[in-house]
Amino acid sequence: MYFVTMGGISGYVWFSTTPRGRAAIGLTETGNVRVLAPGENTRDWRVLREWPASVYSHTELLVALGRAEEPETAEELLAALPAETLV
Repeated sequence: MYFVTMGGISGYVWFSTTPRGRAAIGLTETGNVRVLAPGENTRDWRVLREWPASVYSHTELLVALGRAEEPETAEELLAALPAETLV
């Protein structure tokens, strides 16, 4: 799976979605990684899981997901997360 980087998302220094926009991964200005699900409009996302980037970075997550298929839902992406993200 690859990700599409988006700019201009308030509160994020980096924000990227799956090709079909079914899930997103973001790095917040405060240094947390978030897995997000789409909301009611294209700029509305809801946080499903959040953890400090110092524990498991967004880069590590992207590498781990590199060989996976795009999930049907963002919730399915949560199954691929390691125990470190449960802090």
